[in-house]
Amino acid sequence: MWEEPVISGDKGSGTIFFSGCALKCVYCQNYEISHGAKGLFIDGGELSFLMLYLQDLGAHNINLVTPSHYAGHIAEVLAKIKGSLLKIPVVYNTSGYEKISALKLLEGLVDIYLPDFKYADNALGQKYSKVPDYTDIAVAAIAEMRRQQPVDIIDNGIMQKGVIVRHLALPSHKEDSKKVLDILSRLDSTLCVSLMCQYFPTPGVSAFPELQKRIRKSDYNDLLEYFQNVGLSRGFSQCPSSATEDYVPDFDLAELSKILSKKSALPIY
Repeated sequence: MWEEPVISGDKGSGTIFFSGCALKCVYCQNYEISHGAKGLFIDGGELSFLMLYLQDLGAHNINLVTPSHYAGHIAEVLAKIKGSLLKIPVVYNTSGYEKISALKLLEGLVDIYLPDFKYADNALGQKYSKVPDYTDIAVAAIAEMRRQQPVDIIDNGIMQKGVIVRHLALPSHKEDSKKVLDILSRLDSTLCVSLMCQYFPTPGVSAFPELQKRIRKSDYNDLLEYFQNVGLSRGFSQCPSSATEDYVPDFDLAELSKILSKKSALPIY
């Protein structure tokens, strides 16, 4: 229920988290699965079942989180069920660190791209996410996502197609956040941008004193003002009270196993 309003709506987003991540962000709030690889092994049939199960529960969409390293498998599954069995939009919820070749596999299968754009400076990507070229890769990836979904379509308050770019403002890095907004404005000033202030310190930032605090309200307000001044006009902001662990999902593998035990044979497998 805690995604952007056009994603969560009033029924919720049908979220499937994938274990592991292409990045190793020191401040990751889902480190339990991204760094620790907590999860269950499932096959394509089980992934299909989970998507259809969430659809039957009434979810507005299927929301695939940190899916990048499974892109080929996901494309195979979606090609079999999308349109025929799966009728709701598919959201690709990613760090932004994507290969163009992987995104092209998903063309026509993903309705909504929900990428992060973390840094305007490659040096910060190396320092905090352990990759040397984050900015270059993410800018190219977001441009490809926009090529695939050039128009944002919202029906009855729920996004059906389009792109929303997320940026998590980090403490002590207001100027880099401004440069992020500059880049996005130049890329496409009509982009919907979600400017987030939900950062809170996690155990992984113990070696980074500048990250061992929450973002100051005054800095976030400055970024909101800059958002408008730089030419962006569509997006979302957050309440500072969101900077808490209360919104981190409970990754309950026992419950997931129970759901999977209900799987019946699907006609396509």
